[in-house]
Amino acid sequence: MEEEQKIYQEKGLEEYVRYQLEHENEPFKPGAAFPFVKALESVNSQLRQLCPDSEDLFDIVLMTNNHAQVGVRLINTINHYNLFIECFCMTGGNSLIEYLKAYHTNLYLSSDGQKVQEAIEEGIAAATIFSPSHNVSVHEEQLRVAFDGDAVLFSDESEQIVKEHGLEMFFEHEKTYENKPLAQGPLKGFLEALGRLQKKFYSKGMRMNCPIRTYLVTARSAASSGGRARKTLRSWGLETDEA
Repeated sequence: MEEEQKIYQEKGLEEYVRYQLEHENEPFKPGAAFPFVKALESVNSQLRQLCPDSEDLFDIVLMTNNHAQVGVRLINTINHYNLFIECFCMTGGNSLIEYLKAYHTNLYLSSDGQKVQEAIEEGIAAATIFSPSHNVSVHEEQLRVAFDGDAVLFSDESEQIVKEHGLEMFFEHEKTYENKPLAQGPLKGFLEALGRLQKKFYSKGMRMNCPIRTYLVTARSAASSGGRARKTLRSWGLETDEA
């Protein structure tokens, strides 16, 4: 909705709403999260086939602080792309925070860094999502989620040691506390949600063909710091497929 947002910023709300009404039969272009949503829907489709009675699926909520007048164009766009999004939340300019809490949100994605920061400060797992500067090939039938370790899956305690005392002191610290689990980071809950769904496929003998694949990413030495990260995940009853 970049073009429409420019109208709002340059010409104000009334002109923005008028433009949306005049163009409500024109679908919006796919945005940064579009491939992610398609991958979620692919997993949902496979879950429904595998476990018809299960209600444990990805629940996608479209959040916007747009005026409700934009709703028809959003609905037309969802139908145009055959997306399975049943929940809309249009706040008419009010903050999204209380709505995110009401939906028990596992992950909030936005291209607006300020909104993301507000959510994080309220204890909601959130991340800024960017449109790639060039075409990037993504898998639409398998959801692939890569988690950074520091301040994402785990707390930033080890990151602070690197910044304040350097890499060698970090390695010594990780060796000393290898058997002490790291504190959780903001996206631990999202990995838990992914793990619950993965286990449904594992129980049907689909560990190698699971449509959800998770990764733990670190820029530091696996030999020096990987052990503590792995043991922390194990203490939580969690795992990642690759590291």
